[in-house]
Amino acid sequence: MCGKMISSDLLILFLITFFASVLFTWYVRKILNQAKISDSPIVSEHRHKKGTPTMGGIAFLFTISLIISLYYQNTQILIVSFIMLAGGIAGMVDDLMGLKIKEIQKIVVNVSNEVIPFGRLDVEPNEEVRVATPEAKKEVDALVRDGKFEVVGEVPIKTEPKELEKIVCQIVLGLFLGLTGAVTTIGGFDLGIFTIPVVIIAVLGCINSVNLIDGMDGLAAGIVAIASLACCVYGYLFGQFSIIPPFLILAALCLGFLIFNKHPASIFMGDTGSFVLGTGYAAAVLVCDIPYFGVLALGVPIVSVIVSLLHRAHIIKLPVEPLHHTLNHYGMSERKIVFSYWIITVVLCIIGILAKMYIF
Repeated sequence: MCGKMISSDLLILFLITFFASVLFTWYVRKILNQAKISDSPIVSEHRHKKGTPTMGGIAFLFTISLIISLYYQNTQILIVSFIMLAGGIAGMVDDLMGLKIKEIQKIVVNVSNEVIPFGRLDVEPNEEVRVATPEAKKEVDALVRDGKFEVVGEVPIKTEPKELEKIVCQIVLGLFLGLTGAVTTIGGFDLGIFTIPVVIIAVLGCINSVNLIDGMDGLAAGIVAIASLACCVYGYLFGQFSIIPPFLILAALCLGFLIFNKHPASIFMGDTGSFVLGTGYAAAVLVCDIPYFGVLALGVPIVSVIVSLLHRAHIIKLPVEPLHHTLNHYGMSERKIVFSYWIITVVLCIIGILAKMYIF
């Protein structure tokens, strides 16, 4: 049925989603401000963003609900939208838990003239770091007493579900998608009973990639918008028109949200929003069966996850995780980082389309 949507239908779908996203984001921002549900960044360079409302992804849930009510007869749109709703609910649970403060962590600065090993880091002179790891918490008092460190601030750390609880929840989301039966082949291969495990892994990876990259104004929404629009172009150029509707919805969601989320952001999407985008993008890629191009288009967040995993495995050291915060920590402006990540995403998408045209 979705293959029968003509250009005017697709334009209407895009405009409905876009304007609904704008309207609901404006409304949700107003409510969140009244309720004083706001962010408290733990990264030193982002302290000025304290008080910006978070959980803006609730606007996505309203918008998706509208789309379901209008396009419930379109099976492809219905399935992808259902998975996005489920993902948003899971992310909202994380956000609600985060309203409770787990602990207050100190921020210290190296006031000595030497590089000081601290926890897992080597702290340069005049460099600020957060006292986060157990090792650092044991060492900080002695360093302050010796006059090498000074405490310059404190940040609240929100309560989060345990890693196992998060993974189980994300596995359930992948299972939901697998049980719909909408994913029959992956990369052109019929995997039979192995389809559901592959779907679960894909959903896990996509959720965590988008969630990790959501740390700067417009970064996650911009990347997902670019990747989704590129998938629409891919479908148009290669005659796979059924690809377009779910990615058009994702792109319109992100672009509507970006009106309020671009630098300087007046609202953040929170885990509610990043889970919607992560599950939605994964579902769209799998249902439309474009895993190779879909993965390439989301290459920037995927690489960011890999870098963070290398950091957590003690193979590399980052002063601040993830990578975009490290770049900001070393002096690269937030706008430059976001723009660079957007441009890299565009380049990866162009490479994927050209490779499909002339190689594969």
